[in-house]
Amino acid sequence: MRLLLVLLAAGYGLTLGRLLPRAAYRLAVEPDELWRTECPAGHPISGWLGGPPCRTRSAVTATATVAAAALAATTGPHPELAVWLLLVPPAVLLGAVDVRVKRLPDVLTVPLAAAAAVLLGAAALVPDHAGSWRHALLGGLVLGGAYFTLFLINPRGLGFGDVKLAVSLGVVLGWYGWATLFTGASAGFLLGGGYGLALVVARRASRKATIPFGPFMLGGAFLGLLIGGLAAQGA
Repeated sequence: MRLLLVLLAAGYGLTLGRLLPRAAYRLAVEPDELWRTECPAGHPISGWLGGPPCRTRSAVTATATVAAAALAATTGPHPELAVWLLLVPPAVLLGAVDVRVKRLPDVLTVPLAAAAAVLLGAAALVPDHAGSWRHALLGGLVLGGAYFTLFLINPRGLGFGDVKLAVSLGVVLGWYGWATLFTGASAGFLLGGGYGLALVVARRASRKATIPFGPFMLGGAFLGLLIGGLAAQGA
């Protein structure tokens, strides 16, 4: 049963992953632009779903496949798994866009937070769920508030897009409780700090250089969800 669930989730991730690269490319623009309308060679782009235009490289497909399979393996047949799988596409898109242009567009961050809260509220109504909707909502407030405080203290080191993303990540991590929230949030800072330190040591960036922090926030939350899912099954 568990193996079948993982295989189905991997197939889902692979299918969606093949549809997302074009959207990731089109959304990776500067703040004064809505989205790209042409590929690097100048050809017009039609539609939002499909492979990357003009054979531009993208790791979106592999990321979505691995993420979906891993979440299925650790969450198991609980209703919140459907929520995690539905949130994989926008999360992958956000990471891809931030890597390219150091930006987390509102068109993804704001709906992601709302979708996470509403979908987990629905999951809480289904029997055999392994989390708490109240904790999820509180988690969004706590992590969003913590990032907002950091933004006020050092606006040059943290973007407001990170604050908006923190709300949705706090919701999903809070579902499994405060320990999972702390683990996922801390992992994001550790991953981002480690990457920044590695760049400085390798002399590829200065201490004042900025890095796209969204992928590390997402990566930390992903690890937190994996650990939280395993802990919930063992409870």
